[in-house]
Amino acid sequence: MGNKAVAKKEDLRGRLIAAAEGLIAAGGLAGLKARDVTTAADCALGGLYTAFDDLDALILRVNSRTLARLGEALANACEGQVDPGARLGALAGGYVDFALANLRLWLALFDHRLPEAVMMPDWHRAEHEVLIAQIVAPLAQLRPDLDEAARLLRAKTMFAAVHGVVHLAVQGRFVGAPRDRLKPEVEALVATLVRGAGVAP
Repeated sequence: MGNKAVAKKEDLRGRLIAAAEGLIAAGGLAGLKARDVTTAADCALGGLYTAFDDLDALILRVNSRTLARLGEALANACEGQVDPGARLGALAGGYVDFALANLRLWLALFDHRLPEAVMMPDWHRAEHEVLIAQIVAPLAQLRPDLDEAARLLRAKTMFAAVHGVVHLAVQGRFVGAPRDRLKPEVEALVATLVRGAGVAP
């Protein structure tokens, strides 16, 4: 494939990703249609299947961008925090801020389901490590007694606790915190977890 053809395909891919991202941000993942995406991207319906295998593959690329932005937001949220407990609290607060500011794109990360016979690509699975990786280092300071596998599992558990609270809140469940109280409640939860994590069994 010549340079011009490669550049043309990359331009098409970029326009489709931007179009799908905008549509998800505006209306959520559930209503996303291939024809709406190609209309917004100013290309023929067949253009989507020239650039991507299918609509699911395009959604993965949108989610990839969201994960990259989330990783950057988390890094910024805890910048300058040396104390491990404060760092974990800042990460949790940054997660809440990102979720509320990018609600439909954030939900798409967890709501998107590939067809049953299709496995998530390894490159995209690896990108989800941004949700855990920044928890591991401060947790290692709090629990140096844990080996790497146990530390990773504990980090995933801490993430799941925070994510669950946020998810219930944005869904408006009766057990969920009101959105205007969500961030301090999540930070209080993390402070409680940190107090427990700081004591070796």
